[in-house]
Amino acid sequence: MTKSDLLIIGSGPGGYRAAQYAAQHSLSVVIVEAEDAGGTCLNRGCIPTKTLCRNAEIIDTLHEANTFGLEGEGYALNFAAVMERKNQVVNQLRSGVEALMKQPNITMVHGFAKFKDLKTVVVNEEEYTADNIIIATGSDSKCPPVEGLQLPGVINSTQLLSINHLPKRLCIIGAGVIGMEFASVFSSFGTQVTVVEFLKECLPVLDSDIAKRLRQTIGKRGVEFSMQSAVKSITETTDAEGNRQLTVNYEKKGKPLHTDADLVLIATGRKPNTEGLELEMAGVEYSPKGINVDDDFQTTTANIYAIGDVNGRCMLAHAATFQGLHVVNKILGKTDNIKFDIMPSAIFTNPEAASVGPTEDQLKAEGRQYECRKGFYRSNGKALAMNETDGMLKLLVDTADNNRIIGCHAFGAHASDLVQEVSTLINLGATTQQLADTIHIHPTLSEILHDIVC
Repeated sequence: MTKSDLLIIGSGPGGYRAAQYAAQHSLSVVIVEAEDAGGTCLNRGCIPTKTLCRNAEIIDTLHEANTFGLEGEGYALNFAAVMERKNQVVNQLRSGVEALMKQPNITMVHGFAKFKDLKTVVVNEEEYTADNIIIATGSDSKCPPVEGLQLPGVINSTQLLSINHLPKRLCIIGAGVIGMEFASVFSSFGTQVTVVEFLKECLPVLDSDIAKRLRQTIGKRGVEFSMQSAVKSITETTDAEGNRQLTVNYEKKGKPLHTDADLVLIATGRKPNTEGLELEMAGVEYSPKGINVDDDFQTTTANIYAIGDVNGRCMLAHAATFQGLHVVNKILGKTDNIKFDIMPSAIFTNPEAASVGPTEDQLKAEGRQYECRKGFYRSNGKALAMNETDGMLKLLVDTADNNRIIGCHAFGAHASDLVQEVSTLINLGATTQQLADTIHIHPTLSEILHDIVC
């Protein structure tokens, strides 16, 4: 049996950063990983997807070459090279995580962990025990109860990241973050993309005004959207030339419709990875929504914690990271001031979208006193110089509290960077006057934010 101060199950952003931080503070750490170091985010999620987003961004810029006075021959997309670059980025970062897990005080174990009791897990028939345990097993793709999911060519996001050819037609079921990012990417690659979504609007996590404008912008670039559409089945059919294809059958406002595709991506969300952990052996309560935790991410069993996607609270890589840091601080008896209710997020479509704080819809529903201030990219000098004039920023302020800044929602070039600035301001309790008094570099996109408070 191996004994340590801290045992972590899962080496995604939450797990490996918690391990590193704990080891730096002299805790002995065992970290268990069933698959690749770095978890879903690095290997099958954030990093490979954002690498493809960069490829797509370059292509979109090339489409506007004449605007920048560039004339001459075009280009040909080498999809194999695109995917190879993605693999190289992932491999480099994975190697970095593996090196990090070889630092003093950290022991990495490869295998699947199962609980034996409150302080012990079994991996590869070996027992590991620790005073504190962090569960950071992440999440996996969630599939709807639709007939035809087993057909060849009906895939999830992990499988889409491993395809070896560019599909001519791609149907995406779901207009959340995963669906919208892949729709943007593959449309830029030249694929005919159709998105079928059950809800009235895409990206329900976003302010509805921003989400609508973003969808319309992506739609103008060739992505076809069918909102308020319920998928009924996926069938195997043949096209006019007798070639195999997939047909997605759905109903929109009572009317039966269908769309044909070469590949169908199921992008209807993610589910916490709890299966096989035998959490019952440790008295850890959970549901299909995730492991039950309190505000310190402690489970129903003392000294066992759950961070990241597996607790279902906020399925973002940086949320997992900071939850892990907070747990280690609690174990160390240290106090931090991490505000988990201020959680910035971004969607890396082209253009980007990002948000922090409550949406305007939420503020209206709560009956709060607020003011919404809007800024537009088209009136910003840097945006004009970049030929990135399609974008908008909404700043939400609490009029009952000295115009304190409480939220920001944006779409457009570098929206994530603009929202990150506002996230800092919200954490510091800043007001619009304090923002107005802060000198901003000219010319920058951040002047959009400054101009709307002056």
